[in-house]
Amino acid sequence: MWIAQNWKDYEVIDTSSGEKLERWGDYILVRPDPQVIWNTPKKAREWQRPNGHYHRSSKGGGEWEFFKLPKEWSIVYTGQNHLNLTFHLKPFSFKHTGLFPEQAVNWEWFSSIIKDTLEREPTRKIKVLNLFAYTGGATLSAAAAGAHVTHVDASKGMIGWAKENAVASGLANAPIRWLVDDCAKFVEREIRRGATYDAIIMDPPSYGRGPKGELWKIEESIFPFIERTSLLLSKNPLFFLVNSYTTGLQPAVLSYLIHTAIVSQYGGNVCASEIGLPVLSTGLVLPCGASGRWIANMPITKKDVS
Repeated sequence: MWIAQNWKDYEVIDTSSGEKLERWGDYILVRPDPQVIWNTPKKAREWQRPNGHYHRSSKGGGEWEFFKLPKEWSIVYTGQNHLNLTFHLKPFSFKHTGLFPEQAVNWEWFSSIIKDTLEREPTRKIKVLNLFAYTGGATLSAAAAGAHVTHVDASKGMIGWAKENAVASGLANAPIRWLVDDCAKFVEREIRRGATYDAIIMDPPSYGRGPKGELWKIEESIFPFIERTSLLLSKNPLFFLVNSYTTGLQPAVLSYLIHTAIVSQYGGNVCASEIGLPVLSTGLVLPCGASGRWIANMPITKKDVS
């Protein structure tokens, strides 16, 4: 498992009875988590005095209950690859805060690839495409490492939020192209234009609909989408990353998809794993989905595969 264990402003304090107890900077949140199927004693005192608690409804969805929680606050991520990123947080629809902290383990991975490549080829312009890019964690990590990033998300609100994070992280003038667009349609237009990228990141939803009602169901849509998107890789690509929070897309499935779509064209190496967050109270790891990684044939160091 790949574990995001370099956070200082975030931690999972405990988990029990379908919920996780988290510290986000100075504030404590309780949120539902479908992976937490165990019922263990809630010994951590923070369970008794959270700043926010998302209550799941039996009819679907749910609502927040707040206790002295600001409408917005910030946390910082400083990782092993000299990342120094600031994220604005705010509780919003369906339990989210605007950040998936487990993704930090992937930020570290591809940041090291970008930095190592630029050390070997200092004049190279590395172009990264980030699809379903949300509030910009991966975009800012790639830009901070020295890449030129195209950030694509269908939500104008998420793009605005990502731009705020860029400003807060000192990356207001970084070479980032912000695009509000349907990711599948954008990929098709880029293929027709003959555009290419040295690296591609995607974090597709499990389910959704396009602007004209097009159905996206990840189990049916992800393989053809990876195939089409791989056509945008340059002649000298670096990496391809696919994230999934869908239970059916286990690491071995992601590995098979990426290997089938990319390795026959470009060679390279594929690896996939669950990603997770350490739990303070137990020393165990909370699983948080899976990631599949492709890396081109290049010298692979320990930090590339960690």
